[in-house]
Amino acid sequence: MDRLAAMGAFVRVVETGSFSLAARQLHLGQPAVSKMVAQLEERLGVQLLLRSTQGLFPTAAGQNFYERAKRVVEEADEAEATTRKANASLSGELRVSAAVTFARLHVIPRLAPFLAEHPALEMEVMLDDRNIDLIGAGVDVALRMGALKDSSLIARRIAQCPQLVIGTPGYFEKHGEPRVPADLLEHEAVVYNVHGGGASWTFRKEVTDASVDLSGRLRVTAAEGVRAAVFSDLGFAVASEWMFQPELITGAVRAVLRDWTLPPMDLWAVFPTGRRASAKARAFVAFMEEALNRPDP
Repeated sequence: MDRLAAMGAFVRVVETGSFSLAARQLHLGQPAVSKMVAQLEERLGVQLLLRSTQGLFPTAAGQNFYERAKRVVEEADEAEATTRKANASLSGELRVSAAVTFARLHVIPRLAPFLAEHPALEMEVMLDDRNIDLIGAGVDVALRMGALKDSSLIARRIAQCPQLVIGTPGYFEKHGEPRVPADLLEHEAVVYNVHGGGASWTFRKEVTDASVDLSGRLRVTAAEGVRAAVFSDLGFAVASEWMFQPELITGAVRAVLRDWTLPPMDLWAVFPTGRRASAKARAFVAFMEEALNRPDP
């Protein structure tokens, strides 16, 4: 458990008097905040909060801990602000590796404020759907999606999004909308044939799991190809919300089977093994993490 994050969550719960309000302000789920506070109480061996129908109130021990925890959190925030000011002098070249479609849709359009904040910094964004050799390519940080098979990597998860069954309205009007995962077997799938994609998927609805092996005559090894095939009504695709986010917003494509869930897609910041992450790389990762987790307007 991240002690500072748990203390910050506890401070916010005391100040709001509510797990749900604290979770909303922290951009977390209520169960996550409740779990952090419960683990904090377990680790300290004392009850910090009194829970009643009138709300949440700190115990005597909780009030004492709140006052100390608040000072710690404020000092950490101040240290972070000071570090960010120091990072304003970042200069030189920053080399970032990312998948083509993800970078085109979600990285490059967000770079203007980052570059404006660091006018002496230059960037090279290396677009490749493959996982390239970071050290050999001189990459400072890579943004990679899905499960990381190499346990030796220095990585930190910075964002997460749902995976969905996606097709055009025209495709579903012509072929029918699937109601349960098994219905997908009667459809043409555009299979994203890379690590993190494939034809085998397990859906979940409450406590029920449903596994399907999709059938499709078209397999594609790049996200741009998957998008083009879906737009051409060649079939549906199982893909991250990131891959089709603009079109999901406009209605050019839509997601079906929304009452079933798939394992979410993780985004990782991966640093070259064997050397300390540069201040430039850390600043960029912090910027992208904040941008991607900011609630949509």
